[in-house]
Amino acid sequence: MSEIALQAERSASGYRRLLGALSLTVAIAFVLSLAIGYGPFDFGAALKSALSGKDDLGALVLVEIRLPRALLGLLVGFALGLAGAVMQAFLRNPLAEPGIIGISGAAAFGAVVIFYSGLAAVSSLLLPIGGIVAALAAGLLLFAVAGRNANTATLILAGIAVNSLAGALVSLVLNLSPNPFAATEIMFWLMGSFADRSLTHVAIALPPILAGCIALFFTSRALDALALGEDTATSLGFDLRITRALLVGGVALAVGGAVAVSGTIGFVGLVVPHLLRPFVAYRPSLLLPASALGGAILTLSADIAVRLLPTQPELKLGVVTAVIGAPFLFSLVWRMRGDLR
Repeated sequence: MSEIALQAERSASGYRRLLGALSLTVAIAFVLSLAIGYGPFDFGAALKSALSGKDDLGALVLVEIRLPRALLGLLVGFALGLAGAVMQAFLRNPLAEPGIIGISGAAAFGAVVIFYSGLAAVSSLLLPIGGIVAALAAGLLLFAVAGRNANTATLILAGIAVNSLAGALVSLVLNLSPNPFAATEIMFWLMGSFADRSLTHVAIALPPILAGCIALFFTSRALDALALGEDTATSLGFDLRITRALLVGGVALAVGGAVAVSGTIGFVGLVVPHLLRPFVAYRPSLLLPASALGGAILTLSADIAVRLLPTQPELKLGVVTAVIGAPFLFSLVWRMRGDLR
């Protein structure tokens, strides 16, 4: 076997080990999310009761409270980590993340409108539906503003415009809210959390997140080519218009579905790809599944930390991820500043 073949085999073996380690960590974090809470809880007994179909207190706590929270941590983290890796690879910008094209802000605005209109009191399920619809509308608006043949720079500018508009509209709704308690409720929801969610929320979020993630994985080969530049990617036969459509549509579905049920959880899509990129030889197609698993680990771990911290009321998950992410962003900017000297 040649030296090149040996190196390729070692690289593939190392990548399989990385995915195996990440998958195992996700499984451990998921089980811990089910087992850890505020009150005393016999996880083994509750699991046995739930599997046998019993409706005792332990089984109800496990199935109705902790299972939805753990599933949403898994789904939302997977979507945000994957979307962050795709955005950074496509824009070739280490500071890119899903919010840069306005999808997160639009999904938040859709949910805020449901709050403001009073429809959330009619059915809590209208909240995530409103967020998903707004995220898809933002994706369509992004294409309408940027145009079908827009280049990457135009897409970024259009995304900034959509994001600014969504942020301004959220502020307007808060400003016009006649009820201070409603405004407070909106603000708390915007901070992000998996608490008080049900399996119905999981069922609503799963289809758009799944469809969006599939679309994003379809961009992997084009992202490898884009690492060499848009002209090179085009010369290799990749249609960048299709890639942009898959990317924007995938991010709208995946991130919109995530934000619609959890609120705004920042920095996951920024931090995770940076931490894992050196382990995949900086190759975008290899980073996507690793970053998705890493995002799930981060959100599940942060949500566990929220429950372990001795604070009342419970800290919002978006606050914890911001506390983790902001120092990382400062360190990243500092390293980039050193590289420019």
